[in-house]
Amino acid sequence: MTEIGKVGIVGLGAMGAGIAQLSVEAGVETVGREVTAELGEQARDRIGHFLTRKVEKGVLEAAARDAAMSRLTLTTELEELGGCDLVIEAIVEELEPKRDLFAELDRIVSPEAVLATNTSALSVTEIAAATSRPERVVGMHFFNPAPLMPLVEIVRAELTEDEPFDAAFAFGERIGKTPIRCFDTPGFVVNRVLIPLLNDCIRVLDESRVSPEDLDKGLKHGAGWPMGPCALVDLVGIDVHVHASEALYEKTREQRMAPPARLVAMRNAGLLGRKSGRGFYRYDD
Repeated sequence: MTEIGKVGIVGLGAMGAGIAQLSVEAGVETVGREVTAELGEQARDRIGHFLTRKVEKGVLEAAARDAAMSRLTLTTELEELGGCDLVIEAIVEELEPKRDLFAELDRIVSPEAVLATNTSALSVTEIAAATSRPERVVGMHFFNPAPLMPLVEIVRAELTEDEPFDAAFAFGERIGKTPIRCFDTPGFVVNRVLIPLLNDCIRVLDESRVSPEDLDKGLKHGAGWPMGPCALVDLVGIDVHVHASEALYEKTREQRMAPPARLVAMRNAGLLGRKSGRGFYRYDD
């Protein structure tokens, strides 16, 4: 099995920075690539902020925080990822940019390196097809926020071989996640179940003329959900949910996958949930 001694993260937005944080905390040398040095520094600051909060809460020693931060190297050049044993892509959730990136990484990294995409809804097989080594491409779908959510789906594409698949699974365990194995089907496991279920919940808002507050109370106290569907969609981001729903509907043509008109209208109005300060609820923090 490939020994993962050095990891590259392409894209240091919310997901990429969270994955980088997990990697450096686990003792892994990590190279984070962003398109500008400023964006890279912003990501480093976010990682440092979250690790400092852990120190303040007494769950991490200051020396361990400093050691973790020292393992993070920033770059704007893809070529700097050439020595990585695993490269995880966390860029925009669009197929062509991902395929273009994987074609570039294919040229840069060693033939033994594992290439992984963090896509939540796109086909890992189609992304892998942009490379000359699709057998070494896997999906590693982390959930947001990556440092807190325990799950990572390890996705086998059509041509993925056992060794890189097992290496990605082992890396998920190494960084403290609970990995599960699955195949490259639309939505993988969690989103294949959760997205149509959330869409059903949102449609009930109009059909039953129930308030978001009461719908959330119903699912929390009647079905044991830790968070109501409206609050969950606000947390995920209404734009993110709509995008994932559209991608799944395109693949499956199942009506339950299509985003409800109410969510599309909210997305178009800029009501994106927590990230915009308003979705089904208002947020002041």
